[in-house]
Amino acid sequence: MIARRKVLLGGAGALALGLGSCAGRRWWLDREPAALPATDAKGHAIWSNWSGLEHAYPAARAAPASEAELAALLPSAPTPIRPVGAGHSFTALVPTEGTLLSLDKLSGLVGHEGTTARVRAGTRLSALGPALAAVGQEMPNLPDINKQTLAGALATGTHGTGKHFTAIHGQVLALRLVLPDGSIAECSREERPELFHAARVGLGAFGVLSQVTLQNQPLTRVKKTVKLVDTDWVLGEWPALAEKHRNAEFLVLPFTGKSALITHDVTDEPVRPRGPDTDSQTLMDLKRLRDVFEFTPDLRRRAAQMAMKDLPEDVAVDEGWKLLSNERPDRFKEMEYHLPIERQVGVLREVIRRIESDAKDVFFPIEARIIAADDAWLSPFYSRKSGSIAVHTWYKEHHDWMFRLIEPVFREAGGRPHWGKLHSLGAAELGALYPMFKEAQAMRKAVDPAGRMLNPFVRKIFGAV
Repeated sequence: MIARRKVLLGGAGALALGLGSCAGRRWWLDREPAALPATDAKGHAIWSNWSGLEHAYPAARAAPASEAELAALLPSAPTPIRPVGAGHSFTALVPTEGTLLSLDKLSGLVGHEGTTARVRAGTRLSALGPALAAVGQEMPNLPDINKQTLAGALATGTHGTGKHFTAIHGQVLALRLVLPDGSIAECSREERPELFHAARVGLGAFGVLSQVTLQNQPLTRVKKTVKLVDTDWVLGEWPALAEKHRNAEFLVLPFTGKSALITHDVTDEPVRPRGPDTDSQTLMDLKRLRDVFEFTPDLRRRAAQMAMKDLPEDVAVDEGWKLLSNERPDRFKEMEYHLPIERQVGVLREVIRRIESDAKDVFFPIEARIIAADDAWLSPFYSRKSGSIAVHTWYKEHHDWMFRLIEPVFREAGGRPHWGKLHSLGAAELGALYPMFKEAQAMRKAVDPAGRMLNPFVRKIFGAV
């Protein structure tokens, strides 16, 4: 949203570098991944996640249209039973040879009162925004994209950014959970509190959410500002910026020395609707910059800074739910860890150094956000204010550098992985990071002793055999 020759996540226009004729130099990488068979030997149709990194051929697919239908299904469906939302997780949370369970038919508002709302768990965040606005409410914070189902967002600890804002699960007052045996559990801080704390961020391992009660807020007008800044400056000022603004985040543009700083603040200024999202064009401009100058990083930086010189800031004013999320049509792969807030800047400096030294084909931005603490047992933000760092690569290109170069830095700093993003951790490592991990393991086993909800990836996380 920075106008003219925009930078990623900045605005309209493109990097005017005139590099289109050179973009084919990396033709050996710019290929679609090999197509997988549409069906397996048994005739089961393929499912794949959004990035294309994970796939499966489930024996059965189900899309219950009511909670009663869901409850009747779970005790007898082929296992593993894995709920699926929008498929935006990059890890193998969903793949199953058993039952792939969609909640798309369990969607919409159930009821509302004051600033609370009861919502069916399969509701997409993109549909929930206008539905809540129609009754004078909005969610206080939203993630970068809004294609996920509410259930999927809660299951993976999906979050936005802001000094006083928890992840989405921190807004949950109560939930209805259909357990693997078909029984229904009403959970809140007062009713079955241990299950409530375990299942709010549940990885689809405790049962299937059917309804969620959210604590929302009245519709609030905010001013969104996006401006290009020097990366060294924003790293030095980040603690103050995060404290100053209602919402704040920034995206480091590697090999440019620049970052896009994005802030939201409450305002009474007149509405100035956001312009069209044209970030896809910018992303490809950054890719062309990489293609031409990958092996000459000094020229890559100089060309980028020349193209980005004197870019004006971009401003939009509207209800917050309209401005917090963005369109992300270009597929990618992502690793994100949540760090103790005091470690965020130091770790980010090292991440930038490693990418610019040893991963010169990277052109996606590095995202930094801030998230308040909460008390969900499997929340990456359990009992600590956190700073997140996310690295990305294009879906057509390799991502092993994330595990080789970046994950060791995150782990050394005590980082906890985003449950829906790439990581290599299992139960032993996770148990050392989560104070209530053993309690969550015990609760999972209590509600699903036969492991009906566990695929191999989720078994690894919980250490289940």
